Amino acid sequence: MTTERRRGGGDEGRGSAGDDAESAGRVRRLDPATVDRIAAGEVITRPARVVAELVDNALDAGASRVEVAVDGDGTDRIRVADDGRGMARADARLAVERHATSKLAPDADPVGVGSLGFRGEALAAVADAARLEVTTNDGGGGDGGGGDGDAVDGDADTVDGAVGTRVVVGPRSDAAADDEPEVGDAGRARGTTVVVRDLFSTRPARRESLAGSRAEFARISTLVADYALANPEVAFTLAHDGSTTLSTPGTGVTDALFGVYDRETASRSTEVAASVGIEVAGGAGDDDRAIDVDVAGALAYPSVTRAASDHLRVSVNGRPVRDDRLAGAVRAGYGRLLPDGREPVAAVDVSLPPERVDPNVHPAKREVGLRDAEAVADAVEGVVADALTGADLRRKADVDTDLETALEPVGGADGSRATFADAEPIGTFRDLYALVESGDELLVIDAHAAHERVNYERLARAFADESVPTAAVDPPATLSLSAGEAAAAEAHADALAALGFETEPFGGGTVRVRTVPAPFGRTADPEALRDALATLSKGKSPRDARERLLADLACHPSLKRGDAIDRSAIRALLDRLGECERPFACPHGRPTVLSVAEATFAAGFEREG
Repeated sequence: MTTERRRGGGDEGRGSAGDDAESAGRVRRLDPATVDRIAAGEVITRPARVVAELVDNALDAGASRVEVAVDGDGTDRIRVADDGRGMARADARLAVERHATSKLAPDADPVGVGSLGFRGEALAAVADAARLEVTTNDGGGGDGGGGDGDAVDGDADTVDGAVGTRVVVGPRSDAAADDEPEVGDAGRARGTTVVVRDLFSTRPARRESLAGSRAEFARISTLVADYALANPEVAFTLAHDGSTTLSTPGTGVTDALFGVYDRETASRSTEVAASVGIEVAGGAGDDDRAIDVDVAGALAYPSVTRAASDHLRVSVNGRPVRDDRLAGAVRAGYGRLLPDGREPVAAVDVSLPPERVDPNVHPAKREVGLRDAEAVADAVEGVVADALTGADLRRKADVDTDLETALEPVGGADGSRATFADAEPIGTFRDLYALVESGDELLVIDAHAAHERVNYERLARAFADESVPTAAVDPPATLSLSAGEAAAAEAHADALAALGFETEPFGGGTVRVRTVPAPFGRTADPEALRDALATLSKGKSPRDARERLLADLACHPSLKRGDAIDRSAIRALLDRLGECERPFACPHGRPTVLSVAEATFAAGFEREG
């Protein structure tokens, strides 16, 4: 398949590929008509938006390495450095003006633009809200040139005698929106470093509306991970308060998956790379034609799942996007391989000709419009399904069919609430459904769902007013968390401890899990920590996380299709189910019992009542 990104142009205010001698004057002011066609809305709403704009610029400049560093929640300092094409001095000076760009002709149609970021107001919007410092060198020599290195070199004053350009501007007030930037010499190898300080210092309401430091950095962590997986041939690093939290080598999507997640996730995944031809409608007077949809990425096996959908990442032409149709196509490609209620870990990039993509449908560029959305989604689903066919997707599970220990009865002390006391087991159907005669009804019981309910209520009642028992993990399990998960683990440490997870940081986003929940000796897998984090990160209460944990613990030892379910086992299941407070639904909400009245059979066989 074609792996080259279908986008062109330089970064915000930076030149595109070509002769360096022609770099001067590449940045142009857009004419008013074009400006009016660009979606309205302030670009910079929080620190993560700053990072997104600057990473877009770095990628459009052809960077092979992008370094992001954040202090605190990002309002104090954000630094993004790259080794891409830099800017000549004239371009650097013009780049901080509103509606000035190298990515779009002054009167061009913004639909179909090939670059990630094309809005001229991006750097200007940052300068409106923060102190912006741009240090750049296009390597062309002369005024603002002279560097010939490709390394990302930071904010050094001298680099082998190279003379680049430093532009400083902002924060602007409304009364001084046209403040002239400071422009001077700076040492820098080829590339660009942007430092943003004191974000929203002149907008106290915006700063006060931000979430806490951990939450804002978690947004940035997720964003950088999205870009790293969407652009696996680019090396990314992310540092927070001086400590590296994410690093990818730029050597392919499996290595990027390892950098964002861990070795186990990367090793239990398969790469996908395919090209599918689809028919698209031609323009006015043109015939229909065929285009290629290139699908590339990595798919974790169905045995590696998450409780939340945050780890299903899609991108279009290298731009991470939120697109329910594409995400749904990836999920549909997994089909019934996924356990109920679980979401895949996947990173899928879809490459299309730029003219089939409208990047201007969302002010923050997190959504794009696809002119052939249905056909593209069908292509993605087929590629994902084909990639998973034949992969080693086996998973192991220990099954405990113990139904002998009764729950404490609900209701009267004599156990009078025995809903199925008079029910008589008849047999089974398809090795999963128990057939039971009860008065004038035939009951069909989903043995797995019913057993789940029994196990859940046993666990929930036993630990209703006390902490969930724990078991030591000896030796402690090492769990590699994504940067977002690591931030959530720190923020919710007390809630995790109450659930039975004792953890400690182990450096680089890795934690040691010393204890796990172990009610009735059913020891949770350390991986269950991820599910608890997902629930807590959604803003749900520790009680919700506890209930989900107990529901998951109840599920794994419950009866499965093919387990021995004879009449005695059905009788024991009925007795236990009858003691439940809510016997007619499993803890995940699915029904446990269906009933068919005798009258239904009589009518079907044309018998009189």
